[in-house]
Amino acid sequence: MTDQLTPLDEDWQTALAVVAHPDDMEYGAAAAVARWTAQGKRVVYVMVTSGEAGIDSMDPEECRPVREAEQIASAALVGVDVVEFLGHPDGVLEYGLPLRRDIARAVRRHRPDIVITTNYRETYGGVFPNQADHIAVGRATLDAARDAGNRWVFRELTAEGHEPWGGVRAVWAAGSPEAGHAVDVTDHFEAGVASLKAHKAYLAGLGGDMADAASFLGQVATATGTRMGVRYASSFEVVPLHF
Repeated sequence: MTDQLTPLDEDWQTALAVVAHPDDMEYGAAAAVARWTAQGKRVVYVMVTSGEAGIDSMDPEECRPVREAEQIASAALVGVDVVEFLGHPDGVLEYGLPLRRDIARAVRRHRPDIVITTNYRETYGGVFPNQADHIAVGRATLDAARDAGNRWVFRELTAEGHEPWGGVRAVWAAGSPEAGHAVDVTDHFEAGVASLKAHKAYLAGLGGDMADAASFLGQVATATGTRMGVRYASSFEVVPLHF
């Protein structure tokens, strides 16, 4: 992690965000998405799970449609009108070929310039351990973004009609402790807060500091903004896929 953050390259048109759970984009990246959709860029969300294990007081089968509905409503508030759910089991994701294949399929279908995910490192800055699903999905997304361009990897995808796509320029990991880039979200911070607040059932079950959307996001965005010289910012680790 560097002291100063470099502005992200915004010379692109389409992005695919692949994360483990509903609410993962909202904890830091949704305000950036609001900025980009306001610029006319297209962003699609893919949730690997439906977050069905995320509310202790709700049975997973009862929880699933609630969390899916909250995510769809949340995404709409930042200009995202396509949200897909891959249906993998929440809380027990494993990095491996099935996960890579399903994400590569999504990349081939949507053909993005940029792929966005969340922190795939072991910790958040060496203090707080990352969650296992986040690590598995982040690492699988990084690999799948490259897999999508190789017609000889996951040949069944081509047989399904999904032609290879090698146009992903980079994978951006939001909230990584190795972040060296950021985007100014000062004008879109409130949209990001509203997007997180849309996860009403989840936040009610979560409780604690992270359930206070404005306060939690404000602390993080302010700290990141200070490193960028703006009021609020969102940070990303940039992993280029092309020289």
